[in-house]
Amino acid sequence: MLGLLAAHSVLAAKKADAAKDDLKDVHEKIESLKKELDASTDAHKDAADALKASETAISKAQKKLHEISLKQKQNSVTLTQLKQQSLRINDALSDQQQQLSQQLYQQYLHGNQSYTQLMLENKDPNAIARDLKYFAYIAKARSQLINEMQGNLRKVESLNDETAAKLNEVAALKQKQEEEKKALLQQKQEKAKVVQSLSQKIAAQRSEISKLKRDEKNLSNLVERLAKLAAAQKKKQLAQQKAKAKSAKKASGRPNTTPSNTTQPAQENQTIARNETLPDNDVDGVHFPSLRGKLRLPVRGEVSNRFGAVRSDTGVSWKGLFIRANEGNEVKSIASGRIVFADWMRGFGNLIIVDHGSGYMSLYGNNQALLKNVGEKVSGGDTIAAVGNSGGNESNGLYYELRRNSVPFDPLSWSNVR
Repeated sequence: MLGLLAAHSVLAAKKADAAKDDLKDVHEKIESLKKELDASTDAHKDAADALKASETAISKAQKKLHEISLKQKQNSVTLTQLKQQSLRINDALSDQQQQLSQQLYQQYLHGNQSYTQLMLENKDPNAIARDLKYFAYIAKARSQLINEMQGNLRKVESLNDETAAKLNEVAALKQKQEEEKKALLQQKQEKAKVVQSLSQKIAAQRSEISKLKRDEKNLSNLVERLAKLAAAQKKKQLAQQKAKAKSAKKASGRPNTTPSNTTQPAQENQTIARNETLPDNDVDGVHFPSLRGKLRLPVRGEVSNRFGAVRSDTGVSWKGLFIRANEGNEVKSIASGRIVFADWMRGFGNLIIVDHGSGYMSLYGNNQALLKNVGEKVSGGDTIAAVGNSGGNESNGLYYELRRNSVPFDPLSWSNVR
């Protein structure tokens, strides 16, 4: 039996090590992809590149604040639970004290008689036996009651210590939150300085078709490489599963697409649709190709363009949607999947990409902050980013794409907007 348990432990450890190695391999390959993008011939000719440092720093600071906020919510729930437990135990102590008080009072009324006195005063042996048994029951009940009270007192003391520790943690988090807010404000001020000094140049380059096409090509190359990487990982996992099954046995619809050349979104004057509902985990576990018409847009706001339509500023076509939204609004994952990219990218600012399997990916660009890391699994409705205007974009909002095998398709035709 011990040998079997040891074998299971070794197998679990090997699986954990293999998962870590796979994730490390993914990280290394993605870092290699990013370096290739930055090493392109005109990599450092964009004025918007000057925003990269501040926008990346803003994203990191915002992520820390998000994590602190989540921790504070958890502590708030824990403190509420500790308070409820403490109230219940104090109520129990109060009841026990009343019971003990009544017992002592009854003993006082009947006198503190010893066994010897009972035997001397009662001539009837049956009465003596009955009284002795009665007093034994009382003594046992009193002893049990006192033990329970002592146990509850220890629990109260432990709860008080735990509550004090949580309150100290909350105070430390508040201080850390203030520090991160100052850091975030400083980074926003740095970004504002860069935008002010290069605003005309950024605005001019924003409408240059050659740069837009270059950024789009870089994004398409990235998505294609990520798709191949995801497919390779899936193939490796399937091979491992088959090998495992073999070892155990011995022991016992493509979407419509429209080619276009859009890249960085710019605000359009029209409003195509207004979205007020957000994704949730209702569709988790459903094969992604079956979700056509059931998806929800990842953020509340106004859709300002149609997929495939000609952009008013450059004349190239839209390959995704730009959803105007307030700065800091939560960006949700449209369905379950795994984060395969989370970094700043030229033309798209802070960009996050989710792989949903079967060749499907969702892309979320121009974010103020990225709140998830590469390799993390997400469910539908999970907050993965915060709305912003990174990447040199003038307007706050989210740039959103859906792709299959790196080919974009219309997100609206797959979404239930309301």
